[in-house]
Amino acid sequence: MKQSILKFLSAPPEIRSELRQDAFLKNRRSLFLICIMIFFMELFNIARVLFWSRSGLDSVNNRIYFGLYCALLLSAALYLLLDRLLRQRSARLQQAVQYGSVFFFFLWHALLNSYDLMRDPFGGTGVFVTAVLALAVFIHMPAAFSITAYVLTYVLFLLLSHSNMTSGDIINLTFSTIVALAVSLTDMHNLSTIISQRRALENANAQLQAMSQKDPLTGLLNKTAFQSHTELAIRNAGSSDAFALLLIDLDNFKRINDLFGHLCGDYVIEQTAEALQSAFPDAAGIGRVGGDEFAVALYGPAAARPEAASRQLIQSLVSLQWRDEPVHACCSIGICRTAHPDVAYRKLYELADHALYQAKRLGKGRYYIFTPD
Repeated sequence: MKQSILKFLSAPPEIRSELRQDAFLKNRRSLFLICIMIFFMELFNIARVLFWSRSGLDSVNNRIYFGLYCALLLSAALYLLLDRLLRQRSARLQQAVQYGSVFFFFLWHALLNSYDLMRDPFGGTGVFVTAVLALAVFIHMPAAFSITAYVLTYVLFLLLSHSNMTSGDIINLTFSTIVALAVSLTDMHNLSTIISQRRALENANAQLQAMSQKDPLTGLLNKTAFQSHTELAIRNAGSSDAFALLLIDLDNFKRINDLFGHLCGDYVIEQTAEALQSAFPDAAGIGRVGGDEFAVALYGPAAARPEAASRQLIQSLVSLQWRDEPVHACCSIGICRTAHPDVAYRKLYELADHALYQAKRLGKGRYYIFTPD
């Protein structure tokens, strides 16, 4: 039971920052509207005391009400001023201003209703009850703050006014405060749930997006995603950066499938993907662009000297074994290297494919570099 209550009152650690920010932005809008309402109501009340009351400020009673009205009006103006001035300050300071203002509104209504009851014991607790219910509905409050604010203002109001209330009034006040507190806690819990669900949906969408870009067997980029990554790399490459596109094709891959089976073929594909990532750790993109064909995009120093990495890749495939038997895997590599990375992706791909053809024509198991510049 205790764990369930604590879980209800607290938010998961991973969303607390987002929850505070979400509550802060919603509270800013709500408090703005509340302050506008305060301006209209308290200006009316001030005018009523000054101009429509027979005694004006000559009576003690009117001076007390006038002071209370001015205090609420000034607190609303102060909140709006601080909210504007502190826009560039820390989030914690801005939140402290928000909740400080909310707590003042609690206290103000408790004091006003207490004074009403001193003047008229049959006036009821409507002012205080309306305020606590309205704040519960419009303001998102953390559980600790909400419990503290409701308990303290309830106790203060009871201490100031219990002698002027009937037992029925006290019971109604107690139940109303409990309901308002429950509404406030439930509201924050619901906001936490919404953010958790939104985070889960965003993560699921991100995973689906990532899956749509990955080759399922190797985890490398698929053909479409590789093209997008390479085009982005071409746009981001500096004017003095070398750029290279490599096409890698497994030699005699059909023979491997025929001799060792398709499980072995899948194994060779997977190992080729790992060998590519090991040989080209600084690649702008590595993709599987066909059944046994791969592509690598390089720019900067790695693109200027791809020979050593290409030799490493060829050698790593030569040593592959399947169930303790060498599979004699091998690959040919066609490289298109340019010092001007403003060439279109399709042109680079076409030239790399031409270089790959030359590597195979010269005997396979080798790389061939074509430089169009």
